[in-house]
Amino acid sequence: MRRSLIRSLGVITLSLLSLAVLALGGLGASPKAARMAAAPVPTAVQRVASFAGGCFWSMQKAFDGVPGVVEVTAGYAGGTTVDPTYKDVGTGSTGHAESVEVTFDPARVSYERLLDVYWHHIDPLTPNAAFCDHGPQYRSIIFYHDAAQQRAAEASKRALDESHRFATPIVTAIQPATRFYRAEEYHQRFYRKHPARYEAYRIGCRRDERLRQLWGDATISRGTQR
Repeated sequence: MRRSLIRSLGVITLSLLSLAVLALGGLGASPKAARMAAAPVPTAVQRVASFAGGCFWSMQKAFDGVPGVVEVTAGYAGGTTVDPTYKDVGTGSTGHAESVEVTFDPARVSYERLLDVYWHHIDPLTPNAAFCDHGPQYRSIIFYHDAAQQRAAEASKRALDESHRFATPIVTAIQPATRFYRAEEYHQRFYRKHPARYEAYRIGCRRDERLRQLWGDATISRGTQR
């Protein structure tokens, strides 16, 4: 479903990539260089959290606006191919999952709070799929960056399993963070750039319906975004 949307955005995509190239100082700069230059660099007091939970358009939307979150970047993580593109990842053969890298201020928002937002915006019960999107690139993963994040993620997952909220075990993986590759610019905050197309995709995927089945109305209260 999303691929048909992407094809319809061909002209817009080329325009955005051209602007990115020009912003780097001329037509000689590559799209790869544009993606690298646009990546945010955390300050000494900021931290990074990384999550995969299906469509990175929706995961970016979930974390955007959460107090204490400085930046949310859509991209690819968990694979082996160097500098993958959306087309590469879409084949399901690179090992990557659509992911978000969340830069946050730990003085304003805890990692545990980010975990809480994450859980309430994914389907943690279905392997290699997220709502209407299927394939290993849509699997759910918490990528930890240090031992504290690993302990917090494991404790959070264990608490959910032991709560018996769900009839089946949580399949979300917890694994060390790998190199994160920023996605193409047209994917960044797609929900803002193309709100009608994004909402059509979201409704077609029955995303909110499934989230309410899993979490009830708690999903809406976990963050400023759906």
